[in-house]
Amino acid sequence: MESTTMNPGGDGSDDPNSTRMPLLLNPVYARTKSTVFDELRNFRVCLKWCALDHSTATGRAVSYAAFVALVLLVPAATSLSVRAPPAASSSASSVSFHKLVQVPASSLAAISFLTLAAFFRSYGLRQLLFLDGALRDDTTSVRHSYTRELDRSFRHLVYILLPSFSVELAHKILFFSTVSVAVPLSTAPSGVPWNSIAFVATLASWVYRTGVFLLVCVLFRLTCELQILRFEGFYKMFDEGDRSHCQAIFREHMRIKRQLLVTSHRYRIFILGCLVTISASQLGALMIVLASKSKKNFCNSGDVVVCSAVQLSGFFMCLLGAARITHRAQRVVSIASRWHMIMSSAADRKADLSTPAVAESDDISHSGSPEGSMGRAVPYAQSSTFEGRQALVLYLQHNGGGITLFGFALDRGLLHTLFAFETTLVLWILSKVVVLS
Repeated sequence: MESTTMNPGGDGSDDPNSTRMPLLLNPVYARTKSTVFDELRNFRVCLKWCALDHSTATGRAVSYAAFVALVLLVPAATSLSVRAPPAASSSASSVSFHKLVQVPASSLAAISFLTLAAFFRSYGLRQLLFLDGALRDDTTSVRHSYTRELDRSFRHLVYILLPSFSVELAHKILFFSTVSVAVPLSTAPSGVPWNSIAFVATLASWVYRTGVFLLVCVLFRLTCELQILRFEGFYKMFDEGDRSHCQAIFREHMRIKRQLLVTSHRYRIFILGCLVTISASQLGALMIVLASKSKKNFCNSGDVVVCSAVQLSGFFMCLLGAARITHRAQRVVSIASRWHMIMSSAADRKADLSTPAVAESDDISHSGSPEGSMGRAVPYAQSSTFEGRQALVLYLQHNGGGITLFGFALDRGLLHTLFAFETTLVLWILSKVVVLS
């Protein structure tokens, strides 16, 4: 009596490969919750602790409530209630700088939160990271490397968040020790430690806003790292030495290109919004700092330093990840051209060695032998293989883009353009400040 092997879905399938398929690649577990062997378990735990779990209706309600409270209400309340002592000019400037950084921090958090909400509503976490079906077509080395990248992604988040939180904590202790918090309500009870409450609420708001922004940056970098790993596996296809697998290379490149287009489409609004917000906030902060006549120190301008460091770190993480994958995509053309040259040279050498045999077969064919036509098939096959490689190289030359932003490739050229643009604006502001002063 034959024994039937049940698949994980419980439908009684007799496929013996179903029992050996990893849970990460099994479509039955594509949208399930975290399990012991789920590589995304840490991500889901992080989302729940950050009030970003949108898998249930209750989680979405809590997430939107936390967003409204920590991104909108707390910064607005602290900006309206913080008062500087009348005789302290440094405290007045610190209050001005504190209000200055609230707008860009809340704007970036709002852009990041709305991006995450749209992702989870449309795709889900597995599909967002290309873990549902796209990973099945990759090699084992790519899967293992991507699992390691999942673990490393949290390190990048911690490396930015913990140092900046330490500096922010020290600054907020000094800041709330020099200012007073006056609640603009006539019915507010007296004797309440409003400074301590505002201190805790401000820190919680800062952690939430910074964490949401950096989380989207980490997700984008993680997606780019997956594509880099796939390109590394794609490069190895040219070293196999088979002259007849041009179609396999073409199909693999089409698959990677399609995923790059999807990634560009998903994150283009986030990248563009971050670019505009960060540029405006940095230039605005520069103008206000240069126009201020008070003495600058850590107590009154520490907010600007921490906010600028977090914004630039997260945004540069996105830009560098996009530039790396774009140059990996553009490198394919040179590798394919070298492969085409090597294979063509090898074919020419083989053709030179087989020339006497071909001439002999031509003599036999003229004598009326039916086997004589076999000698003419060799040049045709070589020509067909050459034309296939030539067409593949031509295709790769015209389809070498990586991550794009509304048609513009995010490569080093665009980074140089952005740097020149920002430098020009900074020099223009400095010239105006010098003239006005």
